[in-house]
Amino acid sequence: MLEYLESLPLIDHHCHGVFEDDPDRAAFEALLTEAQAGGPPGVSMFDTQVGFALRRWCAPVLGLDAHAEPDAYLARRAELGAAEVNRRFLAAAGLEALCVDTGYTPRALLDPPALERLAGARAHEIVRLETIAEQVAADGVDAHGFADEVRSRLAARAPDAAGAKTIAAYRAGLELSGVRPSDAEVTGAAGILLRQEEMRVGDEILHRFLIWCAVDLGLPVQFHVGYGDVDADLRRGDPLLLISLLRAMDAAGAPALLLHNYPFHRQAGYLAQVLPNVYVDAGLATHNLGHRAPALIAELLELAPFGKVLYSSDAFGLAELYHLGALLFRRGLAGFLAGGVEDGAWTSADAERVAALVASGNARRVYGI
Repeated sequence: MLEYLESLPLIDHHCHGVFEDDPDRAAFEALLTEAQAGGPPGVSMFDTQVGFALRRWCAPVLGLDAHAEPDAYLARRAELGAAEVNRRFLAAAGLEALCVDTGYTPRALLDPPALERLAGARAHEIVRLETIAEQVAADGVDAHGFADEVRSRLAARAPDAAGAKTIAAYRAGLELSGVRPSDAEVTGAAGILLRQEEMRVGDEILHRFLIWCAVDLGLPVQFHVGYGDVDADLRRGDPLLLISLLRAMDAAGAPALLLHNYPFHRQAGYLAQVLPNVYVDAGLATHNLGHRAPALIAELLELAPFGKVLYSSDAFGLAELYHLGALLFRRGLAGFLAGGVEDGAWTSADAERVAALVASGNARRVYGI
């Protein structure tokens, strides 16, 4: 089963750019954690599930033995240079297409066309909704013109975008009403935003407004759910909090894609089963769980219909995360499907059909790519 999955190109439906330069050890380790920096003195991010997975599976791509020591790994990485490292890992991921979130750029990242060249795969943009709203606010629009300007800018981006993404989970939490906000509510919330020193969308009304703008344009909407960096309040990141909004989106025929989901992946699987418009993945957590990734994938697939599960890496910064995400996902899904064949739960033909759906077929259908 693994050999078959390795032959299938993946659609990575949520990912980010990678850095063009060579990080030092501290910067490299900081990219192996969702914390703001690597561990305190005496604590290494190489001594984590993702750290051990990187040494096991990424070292050979750089021409080293599996389990190469961290210093040897980083020295070889620097010797090859960022351009060659990025090329090797993007190519090794075995991708058919990428859907790239371009809304978070704390420093220069390779853009979708550059990723497309390195991966040998089509790259599509995912528009981050809050970034558009914050750009509009920063450009000096007044509260009464805010909504129309946001709609106009999003409409201009929509034809070239595969979908949109909201980070409401980081700002207001996921308990979002299913009611479309009125123009007066949006104007009032925009006025508060425009009076802030930092143009940072965090009002539940504005998050809902942005989501409905994307729905009105026919864009699939991605939701950050659960696991994320220290800015996220995980108590407010349970996807069950989205139920009212998801029902309203379903009535409008709008696909909702729940990203990451850990540790709420079972709740996400439930939502994918009971709501026709909900789709799920296990991105970000897959590479962070390393050796335990197969358990995560199996738990996601307990309730989620196989036709509603997608692949994503959520790779950011390090090209290794593209390779690790793809490799661990393929291995985890292969083990799950092969176990079902061995137990007589499904046939080999069934397993191959499901593998093709999850690898790319489901994403191709939802995004129309």
